Amino acid sequence: MKAVLLYITFMSLCSIAAAQASSPKVVRYDLYVGDTMVNYSGKMRHALAINGTIPGPTLHFTEGDTAEIYVHNTLKEETSIHWHGLILPNQYDGVSYLTTRPIKGGQTHLFRFPIVQHGTYWYHSHTMFQEQSGMYGAIVFHERKPTIGKEYTLLLSDWTDMHPHTVNRYLHNANDWFAIKKGSVQSYGEAIKHQHFKTKVTNEWKRLNAMDVSDVYYERFLSNGKEVDTQPQFRAGDKVRLRIINGSASTYFWLNYAGGKLTVVANDGADVEPVEVDRLLVGVSETYDVIVTIPEDMQYEFLATAEDRTRSTSLWLGQGMKMPAKPLPRLKYFEGMKMMNGMIKMNGDLDTSSGMQMSNQVMDMNTVMYPEITGGEETPAKPMDHSMHGMQMDSASGDIVTLNYGMLKAPEKTTLPAGPVKLLQFELTGNMNRYVWSINNKTVSESDKILIKKGETVRIVLFNNTMMRHPMHLHGHFFRLLNGQGEYSPLKTVLDIMPMEVDTIEFAATEPGGDWFFHCHILYHMMSGMGRVFSYENSPPNPEVPDPAMGYKMVQMDDRKLHPMARVGLESTGSDGEITVANTRYRLSTEWRVGLNDRHGYESESHFGRYLGKMQWLFPYIGWDVRYRKMDEPEKNLFGQKNTKDFRQVFHVGLEYTLPMLIVADASVDTDGKVRVQLMRDDVPVTRRLRFSFMVNTDKEYMAGFRYIVTKNFAFSTHYDSDMGLGAGITLSY
Repeated sequence: MKAVLLYITFMSLCSIAAAQASSPKVVRYDLYVGDTMVNYSGKMRHALAINGTIPGPTLHFTEGDTAEIYVHNTLKEETSIHWHGLILPNQYDGVSYLTTRPIKGGQTHLFRFPIVQHGTYWYHSHTMFQEQSGMYGAIVFHERKPTIGKEYTLLLSDWTDMHPHTVNRYLHNANDWFAIKKGSVQSYGEAIKHQHFKTKVTNEWKRLNAMDVSDVYYERFLSNGKEVDTQPQFRAGDKVRLRIINGSASTYFWLNYAGGKLTVVANDGADVEPVEVDRLLVGVSETYDVIVTIPEDMQYEFLATAEDRTRSTSLWLGQGMKMPAKPLPRLKYFEGMKMMNGMIKMNGDLDTSSGMQMSNQVMDMNTVMYPEITGGEETPAKPMDHSMHGMQMDSASGDIVTLNYGMLKAPEKTTLPAGPVKLLQFELTGNMNRYVWSINNKTVSESDKILIKKGETVRIVLFNNTMMRHPMHLHGHFFRLLNGQGEYSPLKTVLDIMPMEVDTIEFAATEPGGDWFFHCHILYHMMSGMGRVFSYENSPPNPEVPDPAMGYKMVQMDDRKLHPMARVGLESTGSDGEITVANTRYRLSTEWRVGLNDRHGYESESHFGRYLGKMQWLFPYIGWDVRYRKMDEPEKNLFGQKNTKDFRQVFHVGLEYTLPMLIVADASVDTDGKVRVQLMRDDVPVTRRLRFSFMVNTDKEYMAGFRYIVTKNFAFSTHYDSDMGLGAGITLSY
């Protein structure tokens, strides 16, 4: 396919070198947003590009400059640009409808703001899933004093060949195709093989899904838009400041370096006292500045490995013989599952009865899954094609020093001005089965803005009551992370909070006013509702948002979107299937069964209802049932109620409840007074690709079957149905 015409014009009023001069100036960039076709893995897919590149150009400014950035939208859809980590006027923050008007197709928007900070930052779209499609870039703010030393900016990102809207739909419909691709299904067959059958049973008895480390399967991870980035200009003895940005949509990256230690000198753009480590995990949207040394005139690998360890991406520094970093071994998922079983109560909450309070990443519970720490299998899931693979430069397993937030210390005091304190308690909540992410069990669309007053200190105590990490990002402010460093607590804009952690952050409400977003920066979590909006009381009007109430309703629409799903079985005895449309709380579904003759008959049953409770195990519904089957004599259910009709049409009310072992119990009564109780499950993982389903009810109907998944949309299937007998064929999924 021919790429859509892109403007690749780029203009700056000064060069990078001039931008680092001491005198303040106006620095202009023109950014052209367009779409293109990319081919990373043999498949063409639409992507978004800025000035013709993915990622967009790195923008350089000097502290004290004034930025003038013209964003030209050549798309046929609206877009936006959020300046991540920047302190700037509210109207330029870049969240469509909340702080900044959306940039419609064919329009140009000017962002003009003073540069009041230095450090490593980035920019990205805040519209739907455009960030996942390639719309992001780096920003570097240089100090006014001339910088000495060599540096390089490394923007890490993730790439999926699947359209991001489809990714989001799969996550909400509990499709396990991503787990199949990653090899992380944790089936009963694999549990028996790894001697963890009891662990698997306990997991499902507590109504949990398999252990997962990251949600999405990615075909590629990228360093500045490439799978491998090579920078041969560095020589032996060079100390290089790497400005590392995690611009991914949902991937954490482990960072380690073949040339030795990493010296961390900044985080989220703010300086920290230098701390030396062997490796670190950079959260989604975080930035770190690290200094590495080129020991000899060779090529040293700076390796970024996805947290789920499916793939990695590399930056090679120097030239000469390649010195690869040691690849990280495959995770021990069943050990993680066993750990998770011990942490979860039967009601789905994390068990904090031990009284042990974890914070600031000091205790990584996932360590039980790391073979390099605990021993065990050490074969990488997908090894890179490295030469000289035996020459490893990493520390011995027992001596690995991993960065945590407790090690970060600000070089100067960060205490906030005296004033009133507004204390907020945020419990991070979620439902992995239905992919609903929330704060205090409410999504953005279910909550009001949180009013704050200029001059007060806003202190937030966060408890992560989910089994996922969450990188919580605050727009337009730095916050202090209370990590035990007292007056020298580090300043950050993103908090990566691990499961069962309690962390405390605080920020000074010093802005003139406006609405500021606080949200999980895993794109699919944010779009599912995990966020809040802080709103200054008595804010002056924002010229970009003439109708704030309507604007907030537009923001709230993100987590209310509908997610369709369909499954159609075509087998030798007929067809059965289901179509579902659901969102955060509601579900409308229709299922059917059609036989080949009038004795097999046909049936269609529809439900509309609302999920209740934090874990959404309870689903009351109303519905209707249409069925026909030629009868020779009346049928009797287990309650002794008779059905004498070949054809019947009824309305019914009912209640579904998820039992231990993820079995769904369904009790209903129809307008003829007939009662039905049913037990079913349709996703028992026998092996990595084989699924078992069953159903039995008080109408003396029963079914059992298998489905072998070949692709994300196609499976071979067979099942026995009490009405239609044994059939085999295929199942198509959407």
